[in-house]
Amino acid sequence: MIATSKLTKRFGADILFEDVSVKFTPGNCYGLIGANGSGKSTFMKILAGGIPSTHGEVMIGRDCTVGYLRQDHAEFNDVSILDTVYMGNWKLWELHLEREALYSKTELTDAEQARCDVIEDEFGHAGGYTMEADASKLLAGLGFAEDAFGKEMRTLQGGFKLRVMLAQVLFAHPDVLLLDEPTNHLDMESIEWLVELLTRYEGTVIVISHDRFFLNQVCTHIADLDYHEIRMFTGNYDAFVVASLEARELREKANKKMEKQIHDLKTFISRFSANASKAKQATSRQKALGKIELQEMKPSSRVSPFIRFTPKRRLGDKVIEVEGVSKGYDRSLFKNFSCTVGPKEKIAIIGKNGVGKTTLLKVLCGQLKPDKGSVSFGETVQVSVFPQDPMEVLNADTPALDWLAGFVAEAERNETELRSFMGRMLFSRDDVFKKIQVLSGGEKARLILAKMMLEGGNVLVLDEPTNHLDLESIEALNFALDQMETPILFVSHDHRLISSLATRILEVTPDGIFDRAGEMA
Repeated sequence: MIATSKLTKRFGADILFEDVSVKFTPGNCYGLIGANGSGKSTFMKILAGGIPSTHGEVMIGRDCTVGYLRQDHAEFNDVSILDTVYMGNWKLWELHLEREALYSKTELTDAEQARCDVIEDEFGHAGGYTMEADASKLLAGLGFAEDAFGKEMRTLQGGFKLRVMLAQVLFAHPDVLLLDEPTNHLDMESIEWLVELLTRYEGTVIVISHDRFFLNQVCTHIADLDYHEIRMFTGNYDAFVVASLEARELREKANKKMEKQIHDLKTFISRFSANASKAKQATSRQKALGKIELQEMKPSSRVSPFIRFTPKRRLGDKVIEVEGVSKGYDRSLFKNFSCTVGPKEKIAIIGKNGVGKTTLLKVLCGQLKPDKGSVSFGETVQVSVFPQDPMEVLNADTPALDWLAGFVAEAERNETELRSFMGRMLFSRDDVFKKIQVLSGGEKARLILAKMMLEGGNVLVLDEPTNHLDLESIEALNFALDQMETPILFVSHDHRLISSLATRILEVTPDGIFDRAGEMA
């Protein structure tokens, strides 16, 4: 069990959350949600003991162990992948090191032999005899081949390092499992593996995620961080959406009812307080008025951007024709692939990490030349692109407003109108003057979406567009893309985005690209 009592965190005059008293119990999985910047990660770091609160306390059950998905990967650079996972159970890791050191000696003293006997007993009870099998099972579930286990962590890209860190925290089987964005950089197969593992987990799980499918699959409760407080809802994310709307509507109706009551009482008092025959009733109503308290309707931190894509040019019948394309680098990614993109198709490109999804997307939209074959576009096609790496199109040293202004014809530029447009994408006041290098991941993503809206392309190409967006922005993007009547090609691991949008799926595998109708397998 882990709980908080009057937990508060402030940064100067800014309050993230205040007087939060919540209890997280074993056997449940809590989805900690809230707008970007609302304090989710800070709250979780306080639970993990990583940073202090301003006041209040965290209470952890006796002998209760806490595991936290670490974000600091660099300290394990010189450690093998398998040993990094072992380090998740520090007691077992120390026993393992001592055991290896003793058994590497050619001769042992009597004291060392006695110590070996003690270690063997402790090692067995700690799970030492199955540690390699347990760690290997976790790594295999996260997409690692056995021949990679001995490689140093420095050889891995950031996304795969995160997977090892996830395996590390799972390896210790903690009583309380704290996971901050565990699905980032996971492909759909690995996400489904993690879903299965967490649904069987017997301890307490608290998870931050922007993946709606994941939250729906694993969560028994939603802890909503909003209005500087945490409110607990029973059920998954979809149940929370319905319940939170109903709760707010009930508060608004109750307030309206009380506002009418206040108005009626004030009217009576004003009209009859000077009337001797009605003075007693007026006094009674004055007392009743003093007892009425309206429920405070705090401003929500949860806001949605206004996203709409409007093509500037009508699209003709021919969109993209792909004939026998092949592409590879140190190895072949795909060979002799052909397809035709129709004028109203929404095509999702899926597959495991590293199989070539982004490469295929770039070939299809003309950003990469194929090694063989051809890609041709209709004369009316205007492609607008959202890259996986925002810095492919963003300029780090340029203010956000100036960069976005570059996508408006000079004769049509109007700073006031552009700032208003950026406001609808949640850039407020002086945020528009921030240099791009200091923007958050969510801000960069919204800036690129704003660029696409200004471009008015009639073919949209998006590579992992939801990676850095909060749930409200994802919902807004999902809706905007659903309204589009021109082609969309997108790479995503977001199960709901794919299932709600895709009319066609290209699954990239080591055995080829499989082209099928847009149902999720």
